[in-house]
Formats: sequence, structure tokens, C-alpha cells
Amino acid sequence: MRYKLIGDTMPAVEVVFDNAGESMYTQSGGMAWMSDGISMETNTHGGVLKGIGRMFAGESMFMAHYTAERPGAMVAFASTVAGEVMPINIGETGGLICQKGAFLCAEPGVQLNVAFTKKFSAGLFGGEGFILQDITGQGMVFLEIDGDKVVKELAPGEVLKVDTGNVVAFERSVAYEIETVKGLKNIFLGGEGLFLTRLKGPGKVILQTQNFNEFAGRIARYIPGK
Repeated sequence: MRYKLIGDTMPAVEVVFDNAGESMYTQSGGMAWMSDGISMETNTHGGVLKGIGRMFAGESMFMAHYTAERPGAMVAFASTVAGEVMPINIGETGGLICQKGAFLCAEPGVQLNVAFTKKFSAGLFGGEGFILQDITGQGMVFLEIDGDKVVKELAPGEVLKVDTGNVVAFERSVAYEIETVKGLKNIFLGGEGLFLTRLKGPGKVILQTQNFNEFAGRIARYIPGK
């Protein structure tokens, strides 16, 4: 298959299949447009238990599969918020840990599973940090970036602390945990979240400049109550 990225503000990825039988899958509602010659099938993609696990990770229980019935068939998947679409050959990375909502679409050889934090209590109160997506396998995966992407390469032992909503993904070699903000004045007067994601190298970290959950919360304050 071949792909091209379209748009700057609300981007999409358009996939053209070179051969009949090639396919892509996405969460329900992720498809934007497609040509004739594409068949669609919705299933749990790996069984009911995996489907339930994806629900906890912020994705759909059911995945929609789009398969080419003839060469040259095309399907496109669009982002849900302003930002970027990032293509990644997952086989070259050894796998990625991603925040919920980062997954847009992928080839069938890519597996999407749930990754839990090692420290249950920290993750339980860490908001976005509790349940993550473990992406492995072979093939292309496309991630949604809210705002602009920032890629950092952490050296061995280097630590980066990030607001949980600004983490997109990181390599499996990066150690991960949730920590609380220190100091009562910082908690109550600092205006930030109570938790930070602590990432420790070595490995690559992908960040996003917009925290969509925080942005949505600010918008919600201006919506009159019923």
C-alpha cells in the first residue's frame, strides 16, 4: 500500500492499495472517505477480551477493517482535532507505548493492546496516565498528534517530566511512572495538574504541544449550564 498525508490544520492520511486483499483498520468512525472497491467489516479485532481492553484504553471495542477488492482502491482516515498525523513503521521501533486516543489507523500486522502502569496506585489517580496502549507487530501505524509534535531522544538515565496529557508515545526502552506534584501551594495554587509523567531514558519520546483534555475543560467552562 501507499499513503500520503493531506492537510495542515485538520490532517488526514489517504491510503491507496496496490493489490486486492490489502487492508487497514481503525476505531469505529475513523474513516473519512473512500473509493469504490473497498469492503468494510467491523469486528473486535482479536476477540472480545481485547476489545474490552481497548475500551479501557479509550478506544472503541470494535474496529472497522477496510479491504481492497481491486488494485488502486483508496480509503482515508482523518484526525479528530487540529494537529498532525504521524506515520510510524512499528517494526522498526520495536514497539511503542502510546497514550489513549493517539491511535488513528494501522495495517493488519500491527497489534493494539492495553498497557498498565507498574504502580497501580499511582496510575489509578494519574488521570490519562493509568492505562496506555501497547503497539507492536509489523507494518505502518498512524498516530494523532494534538497541536505540534516534539520528538526528544533521551540519553541513558536522562529524566523528562511531562504533563500526562502532553505525552503521545515513547519507545519501550523508556521507563515510565506517574508522580505527584510536590508542595501544597503548588497543588492548590499552581494551576497545573496534580500528576506528572516521569520518563527516564534511553529512548525516543514523542510529545504534543496541546493537551486536548485541558483545552476541552477550558471550553466547557464557557458553556452555560442547563
